[in-house]
Amino acid sequence: MTSFADQVGAFMGPFVGRVPHNKQLGLRFIQAGDRWVELQLPFRPEFLVDPDHGIWASGPIITLMDTCVGMASMLARGAFEPHATLDLRTDYVRSPKPQATVTARGECYRMTRQIAFVRGLAHDGDPADPIAHVAGTFMFAASKLAGGWQ
Repeated sequence: MTSFADQVGAFMGPFVGRVPHNKQLGLRFIQAGDRWVELQLPFRPEFLVDPDHGIWASGPIITLMDTCVGMASMLARGAFEPHATLDLRTDYVRSPKPQATVTARGECYRMTRQIAFVRGLAHDGDPADPIAHVAGTFMFAASKLAGGWQ
């Protein structure tokens, strides 16, 4: 029997590329577990806000993190259901090294009936030297439970 995490791997790789913004950025699915996901953002020159100094714009990193923790929330939910980012605090600690690939790992550490609590970090090779930290919440649309819509 295939686990949900295995299904996620089969689904998420193509899914990341189906979202136009993610496709434009070149996000890549790396791996997933029961409540976590890893994605990568390969370097592209257009991500640099200051090419002379190799300084990245924060937008691609924030999108990477939002996508990563959003996918982790679906894993924790155990289903691919519509959901919305309610809150996503991002601490953008530093710019990635010039021409680095950025790796993000997001996890859902608590799941209620409709709210997922998530956290994650992004790094450019060493998780002990993060680029960004995120913490946030996602809300899932009402779902059909026994007895009706909730």
